[in-house]
Amino acid sequence: MEQQETDWAYKQALMLTLSNSAYEALMVLNADFEVIAINNAAEELFERQRPIGERLVTVTNSPELEAVVLSALEYQEEIFEEQIIIDKHHYRVRAQVIQREGNRFIGLALQDVSDLVRLNRARRDMVANISHELRKPVANIRIIIDSLFHEDEKPKRKRSISSLQAIARETDSLLWVIQEMMDLSMIESGQSIVRMVELDLRPLVEDAVDRMEDQSSLKDIKITFEVPKKLRVWGDWDLIRRVIVNLLHNAIKWSPKGSKITVSTSATEEEVTVQIVDEGPGVSDDQVERIFERFYQVNSSRSGGEGTGLGLAICKHIVEAHGGKIWAVGQSQTKGGKFVFTLGRAEEETNHT
Repeated sequence: MEQQETDWAYKQALMLTLSNSAYEALMVLNADFEVIAINNAAEELFERQRPIGERLVTVTNSPELEAVVLSALEYQEEIFEEQIIIDKHHYRVRAQVIQREGNRFIGLALQDVSDLVRLNRARRDMVANISHELRKPVANIRIIIDSLFHEDEKPKRKRSISSLQAIARETDSLLWVIQEMMDLSMIESGQSIVRMVELDLRPLVEDAVDRMEDQSSLKDIKITFEVPKKLRVWGDWDLIRRVIVNLLHNAIKWSPKGSKITVSTSATEEEVTVQIVDEGPGVSDDQVERIFERFYQVNSSRSGGEGTGLGLAICKHIVEAHGGKIWAVGQSQTKGGKFVFTLGRAEEETNHT
């Protein structure tokens, strides 16, 4: 008898330890929907301490959760799964009906899948955005080509050159989308190699600005840069240029016509800070953290649904791979859009005689 009691106590202790080690919220109910067992995760979720003997709906304040249990009893499935929302979080709920010696118990497991739901939604938005980004330039190219083929007379040279320039711009748009997808894929798979060398920052910034000249000229936007000569950083030329190009691309997209974008730097003994400032609407304070997430877009209705939502995520990956930090400054702290990132500072090059 004593041995049986010892074995039972051991089993209870083992089950309690296992349940409290689980990330999921776990509960066991009797036939009257009263809680007879609960783990720490469930107590924290519903902010109740040892609510043994209380009804499920009283403990959880969730009629939806009780409805899941009722459905499990109704269908008598071995495991019944449903997704519900509790306190603005998405949970996958698994209910299992257990029969033991004429008694009926219901086991409940709740897993927070809010991040997964948000990621799936972001991926759907990303697919829609990329489809739009790819379809738009392809359609425009087709229209331009058709207009050339259907001219009543031979197209004039001036018109032909203009049409070819338009095709070139649309082709650049396609290449931009494809490059963003390739960049993120390589970075996240670990295939992107960071070649850390000492770099002169001024010609690097100048190179990035030159690459964005065509895009900025379409909106009559002037890009200026204020970078001291001989300011050197540790980094990979191509990757850091990609960061600056992406940030300039973002600034151009949000800037009004005829405005100005400024690239400036400041430095301490250990690091260099780069700022890209535009005269657009800026980033709201509640979005400064999420704006660097993959596929995330700031109010697509205002941006016309343009962009893949990958550019800033790529910037974050690259800067952090260099040991730096990147952030957006909220509207309450600055006028217009302002993005900042840091790089390790290298020693200035000296001339030896």
